[in-house]
Amino acid sequence: MAGYRKLGRASSQRKAMLRTLATQLLYHGKITTTETRAKEVRRVAEKLVTLAVKEKDNFTTETVTAKVPQKDKDGKRIKEEQNGKKVTLFNEVEKSIKKDSPSRLVARRKILSVLYPVTETPADRRKMRSESKRVDMATLMFDKYGDRYAGRNGGYTRMVKLGPRRGDAAPMVMLEMV
Repeated sequence: MAGYRKLGRASSQRKAMLRTLATQLLYHGKITTTETRAKEVRRVAEKLVTLAVKEKDNFTTETVTAKVPQKDKDGKRIKEEQNGKKVTLFNEVEKSIKKDSPSRLVARRKILSVLYPVTETPADRRKMRSESKRVDMATLMFDKYGDRYAGRNGGYTRMVKLGPRRGDAAPMVMLEMV
């Protein structure tokens, strides 16, 4: 008996589908899909959440100085002429950063190897290009799910049966994070 379901797809297609479903589940918190797909996605998602829970507090905080460009009221950089060239003016700012330990870095890379990148777009769909921002899924996993499921040993997802699909009567479920 095989250790996984083939889902009627070639291996590359199956892996891509499971990565997409796992990404959407962890980003949105719930997805609606067929029962067999949900059972496979559950395996992938729960392993990633377990990894995030184990490594959630495994970092050190360091203070660094960074140069930040000065900006005017419109958000444009302030430039000054020096020796016939226009030069941007900078301020030095103290910033606090999280520095991952080696094991957390391995966990971060494992999470990013499974999940696809997510881009958040504005709700009103205006200025999509300028106001869209990329979501760091590994940080989201450590911060959101690591804290939420810290005292829980597995069982991070729940399947709610929705009944048969209209077209082909495939059993549909809603897979959600508990």
